Amino acid sequence: MQEFLVLKEEEKREILEQFITLRRSLEERMPAADYRFIKEKVSSAMQSGKLARDGFGFNPIIVDLQTACIVGGEIGFQREIIMSILLNRCIEAGTATIEEAKQQFGESTANILQNLAQITALYAKSPTIETENFRNLLLSFTNDMRVILIMIASRLVMLRRLFNSADESARKLVAREATKLYIPLAHKLGFYKLKSEMEDLSLRYTETEIYNELSRKLEETAASREDYIASFIKPIEKMLKMQPHLKYRIKGRTKSINSIWQKMKKQQRPFEQIYDLFAIRIIIDSEPQNEKSECWHVYSIIADMYTPNPHRLRDWLSVPKSNGYESLHTTVMGPEGRWVEVQIRTERMDAVAEHGLAAHWRYKGIKSEKGLDNLLASIRDTLQNLSEEETTANKFKMELYKDEIFIFTPKGDLYRLAKGATILDFAFSIHTGLGCKCTGALVNGRNVPLRHVLNNGDQVEIITSNSQTPKQAWLNIAQTGRARSKIRQALKEISARQADMGRETVIRKLKNHKIEFDESVMDHLIRKMGYKRLSDFFQHVAEGHIDVGEILKRYQALTNPESEQGDTARSAGGFTFISDKESRGSQDVLVIERNLKGVDYKLAKCCAPIFGDEIFGFVTINGGISIHRKDCSNAKELQERYPYRVIEARWSDIDNSSTLFPVTLRIVGHDDIGIVNNITSVISQEKDVMMRGINIESHDTLFSGTLSLMINDKLKLNKLIGKIENIKGVKQVKRG
Repeated sequence: MQEFLVLKEEEKREILEQFITLRRSLEERMPAADYRFIKEKVSSAMQSGKLARDGFGFNPIIVDLQTACIVGGEIGFQREIIMSILLNRCIEAGTATIEEAKQQFGESTANILQNLAQITALYAKSPTIETENFRNLLLSFTNDMRVILIMIASRLVMLRRLFNSADESARKLVAREATKLYIPLAHKLGFYKLKSEMEDLSLRYTETEIYNELSRKLEETAASREDYIASFIKPIEKMLKMQPHLKYRIKGRTKSINSIWQKMKKQQRPFEQIYDLFAIRIIIDSEPQNEKSECWHVYSIIADMYTPNPHRLRDWLSVPKSNGYESLHTTVMGPEGRWVEVQIRTERMDAVAEHGLAAHWRYKGIKSEKGLDNLLASIRDTLQNLSEEETTANKFKMELYKDEIFIFTPKGDLYRLAKGATILDFAFSIHTGLGCKCTGALVNGRNVPLRHVLNNGDQVEIITSNSQTPKQAWLNIAQTGRARSKIRQALKEISARQADMGRETVIRKLKNHKIEFDESVMDHLIRKMGYKRLSDFFQHVAEGHIDVGEILKRYQALTNPESEQGDTARSAGGFTFISDKESRGSQDVLVIERNLKGVDYKLAKCCAPIFGDEIFGFVTINGGISIHRKDCSNAKELQERYPYRVIEARWSDIDNSSTLFPVTLRIVGHDDIGIVNNITSVISQEKDVMMRGINIESHDTLFSGTLSLMINDKLKLNKLIGKIENIKGVKQVKRG
């Protein structure tokens, strides 16, 4: 039963103190009008008699004020988020409305309040949230990281306040929820400071004796540890002071109690044998363009003074973590033969490390928000890809906390995958078409099969075959939701294509024997043959499990038991082909020339063949012939699905120099000054080449675009491509 809020004297004092603390922390950034408005609304809510204490008996106004202080400290003052937190209980008590908040503080505040109402409703039913409800809640607003930060900050406040509670079961309940849900989420978002405190409090409540013992030992060794840190830092400071261009600060920090406990368990060692209990952090005040070079410069100074452990170098400058963390970590041998971890980063990187990607709001203009968008997208994918049977607490925690690996292509492109990913996962992460044709890979120069599990830093070159198609067994090899989803989709498409092919084969066979295809007769036939679905029957026809001749006999028997079942001559389909006796033999060959008459043909837009290309003809449904290049992206599918509609074709020996063909070239290169003029200049000097259009787009320092040309043959086109590739700044030219 809910206990409605009746303020105690100590609570009144605490609320007043919290308001003063919040106002001071926001300094002059909270206008007096906002402060008066909020204070009036909160006072009315407390006196309304409609607010209830939470499941642990805490005053929700105090919890919200403390939450607002944490959020303000993490991302600085943002009017809409602070006002939303403080107005949340006022909306609940009816002393304010979302529409009123929207008019006073804007639509963003109203949206946050609507999301907070969902959270309040869930916690009103239970003091902790079940995993599935938590997952669904996050899916509803993962596009606004501010709301997620409020959730994390609110649970940290709860963990802090439970410290003075005599209810041991309540402490353990909230601690387990934090370990299962909020700590992994804080880690994913990069809120390391909040994560670390939540981990220590959770350990304190669930493993009280271990926490107290480690806390006591840390306190006992604090003096000697501080002396050692000072002796380690002193020579470093001396060397750094000799670098007048460097602005820096150095601090040493003891690792969290939970972190030390995890090391003890992992290394199976007692506290006394854990030597890296602290880390030295060198923070550089650097301009954005100098960040990496100055961090590596400091690293070289450290490496000259102390011997580094080459296996403990962590370069998160070149490849930041998915949650935005950037830093350079090295472990060196310090005095007395003790290993010491040194972290080198800039002020911006340190802010992100402490406060997560929300710190980018403080550095707006220095770094793009694209990383934040990618992170939120990855969280949505993680949540959406969990199937029903995978939504247990352990699985959810694993998905949020899962380690990542970085894989390189031979060209140096970088891809991020989940740990445990296979060759098949990597192929599908690049492109669905590549995954469907994958037969294996070269990993660091060595041939490996599809099921090979990748390791961090592997260089992978996917091997493909045009004859390869997805198999049902691939679903057991793929480890990522994306790959499995793409494989299932491909298998469905293959089945549908095979069914279409089988159907067309049967219809064609009947047509060759001048027999009309009747759907009802065919349906009756396949049921007599033991099939329940038309698609299964036609798929078996395409796969060769059923003889088409046998189908013909049975079909004729159903329609006309006395009909002849001999084979008739194959019809040419009513098309006129020009004979080429020297090259055709017994087959039909379409010879393409300028004045071809008697045959309705057109050049396919998908591959735009020109004189000199190897080509083939395809009989279309409307009675014309479409001419394709043999290397056309659609060629294999057309030849496999409709082999009876494919005819040979070649270009006529008649001079075609006066005929111009449309061609599209795709160009990628460095966005240098005058690059477009250089390209158009080369084209304008070419005889029998006409430029129809150019479209160029710039992306940072690169450009990509298309050229539309009219040209008379392939030989001239290849020479032109070579000339464009020789232009300084052009990296790649490909025919569209």
